[in-house]
Amino acid sequence: MKDKPNLNTNIGGIMLRNPVMTASGTFGYGSEFDKLIDLNRIGAIIVKGLSLEPSKGNPSPRIAETPCGMLNAIGLENVGIEAFLKEKLPFLKKLSTPTLVNIYGKSIREYAELAERIDDVGDIAGIEVNISCPNVKSGGIAFGVDARAAYEVVSAVRGRTGKPLMVKLSPNVTDITEIARSAEDAGADSLSLINTITGMAIDIQSGKPKIANITGGLSGPAIRPVAVRMVWQVVRSVKIPVIGIGGIMTAEDALEFLIAGAVAVQIGTANFVNPRASLEITDGMEAFLIEKNISDIAEIIGSLNI
Repeated sequence: MKDKPNLNTNIGGIMLRNPVMTASGTFGYGSEFDKLIDLNRIGAIIVKGLSLEPSKGNPSPRIAETPCGMLNAIGLENVGIEAFLKEKLPFLKKLSTPTLVNIYGKSIREYAELAERIDDVGDIAGIEVNISCPNVKSGGIAFGVDARAAYEVVSAVRGRTGKPLMVKLSPNVTDITEIARSAEDAGADSLSLINTITGMAIDIQSGKPKIANITGGLSGPAIRPVAVRMVWQVVRSVKIPVIGIGGIMTAEDALEFLIAGAVAVQIGTANFVNPRASLEITDGMEAFLIEKNISDIAEIIGSLNI
């Protein structure tokens, strides 16, 4: 192949130079990685989840290493939407890489207000909605585990913004395709999955949980087969683009998700181990296409041979 393969991909109205994005909560606000990698080579940066007001998150310890992964219960610590727009966004504006803002709330009203606040900010390419948060008005059940609740929160956000809307799905459900269809029906432009799987680890010497929150979100290579399976199921159930997340450490891992039907991937836990992971995965995907004499990444998306 004389020319380099085309890695461009479209995620619900946002054109990316390549299918590799950074997962919310694992890449800070982008500037933290500025001295480590060329941020202009990433497909898109998704900043850590933002709420209406600043949040200190959960007490420590908040992270525990596990076999082939990690547990975290950071508690969505963040600077709040106003501080982000004033203090963090100016740096991101200088990049050619699209910025997506991940949002979360404890009520539908909070989600809607966040979307409205972001809607007229031209330097934000899109919104990722984290629906794995507890709905305090419904007994603390997460929005993302109930199809009706998922529909209501996504619909409320859709009503307040014209920006491309990505909805991040929780795997802690009986049937993820039901939630996916609800989000699509409510106006989502794309879906990202999976968020972390609820887990727990115990220090046998002290008899105490290894993280103060007792339970946390399991991420890393241990969850990748679950994530690939869920992506494959959701791709067959909706018409909008799907973005794969879950334990992607190498280009080979990312290609699994694309072959299963994802149009892009998000790199999460790998960023803690190797800050250059997103670029190395991009380069590895390109090398794979060249080796296979494939001219466009679109040719392998959904190419699973059953």
